[in-house]
Amino acid sequence: MTNTVTRRRFVQQTAFTILGAGSARTYAANEKIDIGIVGVANRAKANLNGVTGENIVSLCDVDSNFLALEAGRFPRAKRYSDFRRMIGREKLDALVVSTPDHTHAVATGAGLHNGLHVYCEKPLTRTVSECRAVTELARRKKLVTQMGTQIHAGDNYRRVVELLRAGAIGTVKEVHVWVGANLGGGSRGSAKHKVPANLNYNLWLGPTRYHIPYHPTHHPFKWRQWWDFAGGTLADMGCHHIDLSHWALGLRHPSRIEVVKGPKPDAEATPYSLVVDFHYKAHGKQPATKLRWYHGKHRPPHFAEGLLPEWGNGSLFVGSKGMLLTDYDKHVLLPEKDFKHYERPKPSIPRSLGHHQEWIHAIKTGGTTTCNFDYAGPLAEVVLLGNIAHRTGAALEWEHGKMKLTGHPEAAELMQHVYRAGWHL
Repeated sequence: MTNTVTRRRFVQQTAFTILGAGSARTYAANEKIDIGIVGVANRAKANLNGVTGENIVSLCDVDSNFLALEAGRFPRAKRYSDFRRMIGREKLDALVVSTPDHTHAVATGAGLHNGLHVYCEKPLTRTVSECRAVTELARRKKLVTQMGTQIHAGDNYRRVVELLRAGAIGTVKEVHVWVGANLGGGSRGSAKHKVPANLNYNLWLGPTRYHIPYHPTHHPFKWRQWWDFAGGTLADMGCHHIDLSHWALGLRHPSRIEVVKGPKPDAEATPYSLVVDFHYKAHGKQPATKLRWYHGKHRPPHFAEGLLPEWGNGSLFVGSKGMLLTDYDKHVLLPEKDFKHYERPKPSIPRSLGHHQEWIHAIKTGGTTTCNFDYAGPLAEVVLLGNIAHRTGAALEWEHGKMKLTGHPEAAELMQHVYRAGWHL
């Protein structure tokens, strides 16, 4: 199996192009955008709420109960269970994709290939090859995209970026990122389970490489713990937390990825805890940097040493002149006594309109977004590569430009997407 997704191969794989394709266009002042929604419940509902100021033309969900609930709020919206039919039949300008990870790429790819601007939940895709393919397609189509790392729009992240860029803690060569969440582990057993009447399970499975028997953990939430559908805690939460390091330090592509601690790899379940090192080469003024990720029971050693307050999730930037501790909403310079009289830089990064509204505004004005796929694609690839390091148990070398992953004979294969018959990217 090749470990490179070429543009020629991508075009061939999208040969099923849906009829009724939309197209990018300009908008008059106060004109509303016609949006199709793929996924309407849980996290998807929050994304739907973020764009309700526009025309919600159609709603799509494989769960008829979820679809009926939201249809009551949008009585004029057409209802679908298959996003391919929705895109083919409706005249749309944009698409919001909030499905399980394994269907992100096919839904996003269908929208982009048909000229639709796309907002897609994180992580961008389930595999590295899918991630690279949709990133390249979005760039080629010159469409407005946004990955759903909504924390990026908050004021706290902006202030942290300004502090680090101003040299508040000196030169940063080491970052620790951790979350207490555990979305992995477990076993589905051998018992057979009946598919709920409200769920179109075949469409829920979508492009999975083969038909996987239904299990209650698949829908609506715990699919995150299975490799067939997602990437566990690292894929689910890593895009939020590692985002800040990429933004503030200008990190893009790790050259080496290795697991420090974790359970024995499981063929089906994602790990309940993990520690992974991502090594980034020096670039510009930023020296070589190590980012260490922790989830589940693992945390940085600084807690045991009494150097940090008890925060459940966060990032710790270790600099030559001090440390900066932050989570989604707050941050502190450490040791606090050393920064008692520190004069903070004046805010210079403009306040966001809001993550969803930033996307809407960019569509209407021909602008761009802060988490467009050119930025978010490499970020998503990082968390996916971390999972491959765990699954192979090897230290891996990554050449982003060549899309070449070495260090284990199975590494390249784990980057690739393989779909069952009837599904294409």
